Formats: sequence, structure tokens, C-alpha cells
Amino acid sequence: MQDVLFPGFRPIRIDTAEGVGIAGVLGGAGPPLLLLHGHPQTHAIWHKLAPGLLQHFTLVACDLRGYGDSSKPRGAPDHANYSKRTMAADMLAVMRALGFERFRVLAHDRGARVAHRLMADHPRAVERAVLLDIAPTLAMYEGTTEAFARAYWHWFFLIQRAPLPERLIEADPAAYLRDVMGGRSAGMAPFDARALAEYTRCLALPGTAHGICEDYRAAAGIDLEHDRIDRDAGRRIDTPLLALWGAQGVVQRCFDPLAEWRKVAARVEGEALPCGHYIPEEAPEALLARALPFLRADLAPG
Repeated sequence: MQDVLFPGFRPIRIDTAEGVGIAGVLGGAGPPLLLLHGHPQTHAIWHKLAPGLLQHFTLVACDLRGYGDSSKPRGAPDHANYSKRTMAADMLAVMRALGFERFRVLAHDRGARVAHRLMADHPRAVERAVLLDIAPTLAMYEGTTEAFARAYWHWFFLIQRAPLPERLIEADPAAYLRDVMGGRSAGMAPFDARALAEYTRCLALPGTAHGICEDYRAAAGIDLEHDRIDRDAGRRIDTPLLALWGAQGVVQRCFDPLAEWRKVAARVEGEALPCGHYIPEEAPEALLARALPFLRADLAPG
């Protein structure tokens, strides 16, 4: 599937200090750009963007721990090994192993939450970041309404005590994927059949259901603790940040994402794009047109 969706890329697998293997693909030349996916997907979400980005960057597209072909460790009692702090450290380890001490980030959904923590914990590593269709995790939980809870039902399903959600997902992974992804504004129409087959394959791998649940359990617990500590200490992100979200999405309907990002970051710009949640697959041209100039800013011509 790598050769079909990412021709010319080579597969990578890098072990972190704690022995978690992070899988992905590497391709292109130029300044490094880290690509991080969302739920319930893999790095395959970037296949429509890759040709345009390859002209300017070395692309590193990774599967988060718990997802895709990356390791899926058993969750700790406090879910700390799936905290966004830990997942951000995974990605820092990958980039350093590849020789990149500083890099730019383009991230969607869960990956964007990892990128948020990467900027907060390792500000010298991230030069610029584009975050897609999220508001900060703490703002979304503290601002939860009935409308949001109904639309993002999976947030509250996945955090239930193991093994209830795992058992239900594992009973029919393809159905879970269709219910989550197909229930958004655009339905299943935006997804390439080859990418969809890859998402389905990976969701059915042993341990994936547990990994994705642990991601969300951490987000509803230890991640909020980390975010509150930052807020109470007055710490703000100083990395240049572009926030983009779907005009037809739940984040647009239930929150003011630009205002929320400006509460936690000093240098933020952003706007809605004409699509729903899955921006890289629903509106790749619009995303590339808006994100590429931002990502290339401050780079030497060429």
C-alpha cells in the first residue's frame, strides 16, 4: 500500500528509548515536515497532499503509538503512556533519529493534539505548526454541550473502562470505522478506496482497539492535568501557529477555535475551509493553498 499511496517513499520504523516502535514513511528533500494523522486513521491520510508537499519538504509521515503499524503497548493505570506528552516525545525521538533537531508540523485531529503538546514541551524543536480541525483539548472538554456530546459520541464511548469499548470495536472494526468516519458531514465519499482499505486493515490489528481507547482515556484525564498546569502557570505557546478547521464540521459549530487557540498561543492565525472534519481528504487543494505559504515562511528561496 505504501507504493500505491506514497510512491517514491521508503518505510521507516524507529524505536523510542522505551522500546515503542513508530512506523511511517519518509520521502522528498528539503526542510523536514512532520505529518501526524487523526482517529481512526493512519499516516495514509496524507496521500493526496504528499505530491504538492514533496516539492518543498522532506516529509516524515508517522503512525501515532496505538495506531497503524506503530507499537500498541498496554495502557498504564493512569494512561500516562498514551498521554500527548508521551506521544509527542515519540515524535521528537523519530525526528532526532532521522537527524532533524528542528522541523515543521502539519497535523490533523489526534495528531494535532500531539503537536500541541510537542510545541508546549519542546518549543525549540517546532519551527511552525498547522493544526487541523481541533480546538485545545481542555477547551473542548470544559466547553462540552449536549450538541457536542451527541456529535462527538466517540469521545465518551472510548474512555469507558476497558475492555468494554475494545470488545465492541473488535467485534466489527470495519463497521466502527464506517460509523465514525461516515457519520461526518461528507459521509464516506471523500475517502480513496485504497486508503480506506489501509485504515480498515490497521484498525483490525491486534491491540489497535486498546491503543485508540487509551489515547482518548489519556485525553480525558492526564492530558487535562498537563493542560491545566500550563494554564495555571500562565505558560503560552510562542511557535507560529496556523489553525484551520472545516466550515461544515462540529468544531466550527460548537466552538470558536481561533479564539480558543489565542488563549493558549501567542502567534495564531486561522480560518475555516470549505469542508468538514477530514480536511486532508475532503479539501486537499484548499488546504495546500492555505498551509503551504505558512509552512514555507522564513525558509530560504528554492
